[in-house]
This record gives sequence, structure tokens and C-alpha cells, in this order.
Amino acid sequence: MPFNEDRSTMVDNIQQAINAGNEEKAAEAFLALTESIRDEVLEQAQQDIAGRMNAQDTSILQARGARQLTSEEREYYMAFIEAAKDSNPKQAVTNLDKALPRTVIDSVMDEVVHEHQLLEVIKFQNTTAMTEFVVNRGSKQLAVWGKLCDEITKELEGDIDVISLTFAKLSAWIPVCKSMLEVGPEWLDAYVRAILKEAIAFGLEEGIINGTGVDQPVGMSRDLAVFTPGTGYTEKTAVAVTSFAPEAYGAELAKLAVDRNGAQRKLGQVVLIVNPVDFLTKVMPATTMLVPGGYQKDIFPYPTTVIQSVAVGAGKAILGLADRYFMGIGTEASGKIEHSDDFKFLEDARTYKTRLLGNGFPLDNTSFEVLDISGLKPLVLPVNDVGGGA
Repeated sequence: MPFNEDRSTMVDNIQQAINAGNEEKAAEAFLALTESIRDEVLEQAQQDIAGRMNAQDTSILQARGARQLTSEEREYYMAFIEAAKDSNPKQAVTNLDKALPRTVIDSVMDEVVHEHQLLEVIKFQNTTAMTEFVVNRGSKQLAVWGKLCDEITKELEGDIDVISLTFAKLSAWIPVCKSMLEVGPEWLDAYVRAILKEAIAFGLEEGIINGTGVDQPVGMSRDLAVFTPGTGYTEKTAVAVTSFAPEAYGAELAKLAVDRNGAQRKLGQVVLIVNPVDFLTKVMPATTMLVPGGYQKDIFPYPTTVIQSVAVGAGKAILGLADRYFMGIGTEASGKIEHSDDFKFLEDARTYKTRLLGNGFPLDNTSFEVLDISGLKPLVLPVNDVGGGA
């Protein structure tokens, strides 16, 4: 499903409602998003039903947005359709002893990553069926010359962590209208994947940027040195930046060039993550200049990729090393779709929910900095007086 402008506005409405703490408005905004996706899928399905001469012609289905299902996926969706049509759908779906196939989640994650710039640069690890994952938090290679002395052993051990991946779950609810059950497993799959894609992308970006570490990922904006039980990791203090001049920008980048052990590391490409409004009103004017050949954009003194995300707060920016954020995600038996009674205001639809298990965190406390860009000034071409005045 293409992420069109109207759908982008719907996502913005969800974010604004969540920021305002209005759960009812957030639910209504998400419902509008799901209805838009539902109508698009149903329209495509109806076109397919009207135009197909051969019910087994998968090439037409694929051309119209559906995909060829594996035998496991088809078996799952057919079982789900039968259970959802039952006179007691809640009980029938609850008794459906089938988890959402891992291939569906893999397909969703592939689409999410390719359509959301922030998620495209994050280090994702498929951790399905894993409960722990070993990571190297340090910047040094785990090899040394000569004797492996106690001091080096301790240093290397300090960079190895075993991470629990059942720490957090990402839940999404899926309203399935009765007409959707009649169009077949391929189109039900297209609908489920579209809803999961938007919900997962939204939830992941929010967690990766702002997560407190309490039943959710640890966000890039959080200080790993300060943890409070119940509320999680505190936000980092934002450093005020008024320009991206080499001196000011270099000073911030230098903080990223030192790992948690105090050792220096060479930086590669860095990312600057801002919300769309701040990008247009602050970052773009501060990185764009009119030159004789026209406007030159993305002017930084160091290789920088600017990423827009609605999860970043107004007047703030995240500067950091994208490959130093780890995100493990997957499902297990508890990942099956279950009936939900949380949203009773929906008409002519039954709602179901699914869970994804995972965990995410910066690999150290110096990989990301929070900037205050509220006072960022437009870029001005410097003018040097080289004339010989009287």
C-alpha cells in the first residue's frame, strides 16, 4: 500500500492525539487510517473478482497488490476466516491454535523498513523464537595480539551483553469488517499486512526515539546512566545549537567519537533526525544556500543524512550513529491474533489484536545526542571585505 499524503496526515493526527494524552481521539484517528486502508483493499479485491477469468491466476493478484501465499499462510487465513464467521467469534478465535506465520511478519518488516527512512538505517535483527541475544556494545574488535591478559579479558567481557528480548511487546489492533472475510485469504493478508505495517512503523519510531525502557525500547533520546524504577530512563539534556558551522557541529560530533570506555572511534555517516515541521522551518533554511547555479541543499561540514520522523518533539533533533542502535523483533506463540473488546465503538466490524515481542536500545550512551534547534538560524553566505578602503 503506498503511503500517500492523506494517509500521512492521518498518522500525524494519531501522533498529535497521543502527545495530547487523548486516547479516544487517537483511537478515532487510527480507525480513520484503517478504514482508508480497508476501502482501498476492498476496491482492489472487487476489481480482481470482476476481472479475473481464472481463480488461480496469481499474477493478476500480485499486480494488484496481493501476494502469493505460502501453504502455511493460506491455511492460517482460511482458519481465521472460518473462526471469525463463527456465531461466537471471540471463543472461536481464542481457540484458534495458530500463530500468525513468521513469513507474514517478515514481509511486514521488509515493507516497513523500505518505506520509513528512520527504520531503514536502524540495525534490525529477526529474533523470532529467541529469548536472549548476545551483542557487542563496544567499538573495539574482539581480537588482540599477544597474550590475552586479565586486563584485556575484563575489557572485552565488559563490552559483551546478553539481552532479554521478551522485555517488551508491541501491540496492534486490527478491525476486520465482515465484508473483508468474503474476499479471500490473499486480500485478507493484504489488509492485515497494511494495518500491521502502519501500526508497527508508528510504534517502532516512537519507541526508538522516545522509549523509556519500561515495557518498551530504550529511545535514542534517553540517558542510559539515569534510570528511575517505574518511569525508566530520563531524557538527555538537549544541547542548544544555533548553526551547523564546522566549529559548533564538530564539537557535537566529537562527543559521538568517544565510546563508553573512553576510547576514541572513527565516525562514519551520521544521522540528524527531526520532525517534518522543524525540517521545513529550521533545518532546511540552516542547510540551504543560494549560489550562482541555483539553490544548494543539505550543506553540512560533515557527511550527514537528515531523517524526518513525527516522533521527534518540536524544537528537538537527534544526532547520532544509526548503526549503534540495536532492534530485535519477532513473534512466538503469543503472537497469534486474538479477539479484543477494547474498541466497542466500531460498527459492522470485529476487532482483533496481535503482539510482537522485542527489545531495542542504543549500544552505548555516547552514540546519540539530543539537540535543541529552536534557535537554529538560516544559513547566510559569508561576505569578506577584501577591498582596500580609504
